[in-house]
Amino acid sequence: MPRYEFKEGSSNKFWEITKDETKVTTRWGRIGTEGQEKVQTFKFTYEANTAYDKLVLEKEKKGYTRMKPEDTGPKPKSNPELEAAILRAPESPDGYLVYGDWLQSQGDPRGEFIALQHAQLQATGAEATALKRKVANVLKKHEGFLVGTALASSLKDKTLSVEWHLGFIRSARLAVGDYDEHPELELDETLKLLLKHPSARFLQELVIGLADNDGENHYGNLIRHIAKNAPKTLQKVFLGDYVFPDDTEISWTDVGSVTPLCEALPQLRSLRLRGGGVSLGKIDLPELREFILESGGLGRPSVKAINAAKWPKLERLEVWFGSENYGAGGSEKDLQNILDAKDLPELKHLGLCNAEFTAQLCVLLPKSRVLKQLETLDLSKGTMTDADAAVLAANADAFKHLKRLDVTRNLLTTKGTKLIAKLCPDVAHGNQRRDRSDGEDGERYVAVGE
Repeated sequence: MPRYEFKEGSSNKFWEITKDETKVTTRWGRIGTEGQEKVQTFKFTYEANTAYDKLVLEKEKKGYTRMKPEDTGPKPKSNPELEAAILRAPESPDGYLVYGDWLQSQGDPRGEFIALQHAQLQATGAEATALKRKVANVLKKHEGFLVGTALASSLKDKTLSVEWHLGFIRSARLAVGDYDEHPELELDETLKLLLKHPSARFLQELVIGLADNDGENHYGNLIRHIAKNAPKTLQKVFLGDYVFPDDTEISWTDVGSVTPLCEALPQLRSLRLRGGGVSLGKIDLPELREFILESGGLGRPSVKAINAAKWPKLERLEVWFGSENYGAGGSEKDLQNILDAKDLPELKHLGLCNAEFTAQLCVLLPKSRVLKQLETLDLSKGTMTDADAAVLAANADAFKHLKRLDVTRNLLTTKGTKLIAKLCPDVAHGNQRRDRSDGEDGERYVAVGE
């Protein structure tokens, strides 16, 4: 239950509020007492939401400050030397098992948790099922110790979900709930607590869904928290795990500057971004294998930053460029390093998607150096027409080594799809859109703009 306090002069008061469907419950009184409780029941959920917001606003205007939940209880044991062994090889079970033995000797319940999870990974059938129940029981029994009371509230209201591996949180997803939900912690508070919690000291994957459900879906503040507090084991980051346009339009999202993330986490293996307002400075990620940027309007500075990036181990690159009407800039001329495969010896998948300059790419790709080393090529969501398909077909030999070519959601007719249907063993060409170039404005549109 969110708690507010007011301390001024002789006043030393608290006020708490919670909502459950159509019921709003408040509790208030002097700090240190049980206080009084009042329950209001409304006919409709939206009436309860309105009442909740109004009550909170009134208390804030009176000077009440929202308090952050604090974890209580014993602190987990820590052995820096054994933790360092895990940090050197976070994917190997050996370090966890040695650490688990030490924790059990110290009476730390995480030791038992590690042992049970490791046994579960080795087991099959009925034994695996039984161990799964034991793991769940240990987690439930020691939730306050393994998660903490504050994060437990975020798990309960589902703004946080986690995957446990050998006693620690291996992956986590955070997202705001529906607009009518009122979690105890704000999303940035949950993120800070998670990244500083002992259970997340070996976190490997972090996913952020909607950061706000009022139309202001910004990630800049969350990026700064990640850059400042994320453990060095973090390998995968996905900002923007939402469904568009159902949850929000892709252009309504402001990813912000990703530079702090790149500078703080050079060990990243996968970085995925979805939304607009993306700012990419110098990119130097020596361990990165996958970079995906899905945008309805990617500015030219970001396009040039991708072209100049240093990621020698990159295997998968996918970029959605978007519409000029929504801020897209750059062109095929700003991708020369990529087309030349400069410092991209491991690249096997290339996606140049949602581009207004697909026609130019169809001319350049058959003669490019990068095409020769690719296994899959994605030109989906762009502005490819039958004339562009004919250019690809005229250079069929350049594409025959590919395992897959994706041209879905372009502007092809049956004639165009037939031209390229056999360029390689797997050509995806479904869900074509209508060519609107014969309209009044004479423009072709990418699949994802707003």
